[in-house]
Amino acid sequence: MNRPSERKRTTFITLTATLGALVIVFDYSLKFSGLKIPFPFLPMLKFDFSGIPIVLALLLCGLTSGAATCIVAFLGIVARSGDLIGASMKAVAEFSTILGMAPFFTRGRGRGGRILGTAVGVVLRALVMTGANLLILPSVYHYPSAVVAALLLPIAGFNAVQGVISIVGGWILYEAIVWRIPSLADLRGK
Repeated sequence: MNRPSERKRTTFITLTATLGALVIVFDYSLKFSGLKIPFPFLPMLKFDFSGIPIVLALLLCGLTSGAATCIVAFLGIVARSGDLIGASMKAVAEFSTILGMAPFFTRGRGRGGRILGTAVGVVLRALVMTGANLLILPSVYHYPSAVVAALLLPIAGFNAVQGVISIVGGWILYEAIVWRIPSLADLRGK
């Protein structure tokens, strides 16, 4: 007979694995269908929905689950493209988003927590990715300093918008899921 803690652990593992698989499905299907939306100011950057299951993993299961789905995203992108840098940047971007969100959702799920968590998640993502690009663009891709400086603001804007897409999409799915399966709202604990 399963004890409640065993059931909770099994549900945690199952949800984390399912959401990790959904990250791969989103990444592969959007990449190969050509449905990724280019960012108007830097078309080399493309919007996608693979961050939504990562945010959903955070909301349903906590930061450990969100981090695991980020690792799955990294591995999936590397398997698909062989691009370690691009995969790393995607994983870091998504992890910084949920890392910024996490403290505000463990204390409660009120409107203030959602707004503050969204704002901190978006700002942290933009800051972390600005710093990452400041390091990567000149050292790996050999961009001149002037070009890097000109790209940082559009890159931060892209990351802010992508963060909002991931967070809002994650919240919409979270609300729909816990409305139908209320017991999942208590999976993370309070």
